[in-house]
Amino acid sequence: MESRAELSGIAQTLWDNDVNRLQPGIDYKISLQVGQRKTHVKTTFPLFLFVNEDVFKKKTFSAFISLLDNYEADRGQPEVITPEEENEIHSFLDALMETRVLQIAHNYLIKKGRAKVNTEEFKWQLYDMWFHLYTREGSDQPNSSGFEHVFVGETRGGRTVIGFHNWIQFYLQEKLGHVDYRGYTMPNNQQPDENKHLLTLQFSWKNGVKPHGSCFLGVSPEFEFALYTIIFLVSPDHQLKLRFSEYEVMIVCHSNKNKNIETTYPILLRYLVNSWR
Repeated sequence: MESRAELSGIAQTLWDNDVNRLQPGIDYKISLQVGQRKTHVKTTFPLFLFVNEDVFKKKTFSAFISLLDNYEADRGQPEVITPEEENEIHSFLDALMETRVLQIAHNYLIKKGRAKVNTEEFKWQLYDMWFHLYTREGSDQPNSSGFEHVFVGETRGGRTVIGFHNWIQFYLQEKLGHVDYRGYTMPNNQQPDENKHLLTLQFSWKNGVKPHGSCFLGVSPEFEFALYTIIFLVSPDHQLKLRFSEYEVMIVCHSNKNKNIETTYPILLRYLVNSWR
């Protein structure tokens, strides 16, 4: 397995090249309000007070957003991907591969012998990892994918939210009134910072509750896809501690029995001192 220092280095390179990342206080503004509260208590304001939605016109953002309504939230419901939705997936992968971030990730994985050299073949590799439908427990038909679980979110038994680790989905669902932000948590008694790009929060969605949900804030779809793909391919089924930018973070990554992505998400461990955004 590659060293923690090496993977931290590639994470920093991805971060430095994420030119589409939003800047807190400029492109978006959040209101953390209170720490985590009882699940029936609402916060005063939504998490997102403002997002410059012009960023959603960027190619990877718009292609990503087009995928968010393609899935059934209830894990008990089978998933059916229509030809139109299939085309949306491939348009998203095409847009990703045009970015410097994914090109860096691809080249790194080629050097490690973990990725197909041909770009088209690599896109199919990404498709299999992220979008291949598989059967989660409690169903006899394909009802989930890595993309749905991580970026869109699912519900289990009508009471629990699982997955749902993406800030864009959170913002759009909150804007529609489907998400209720219930407060944040911080490790090691640290003070929260509304200008940081990583948060663990509690929220409700579609009548279910997510007691602890971690996600990056303001990053581009290509950054998350690149980082999680690298971790999955070089260090599957591990909790890997990385240091980059202002953060020490644990990346959790698990695969299913078919070797597809089951889940992956960040956990903030601490803010780093003398670092840069």
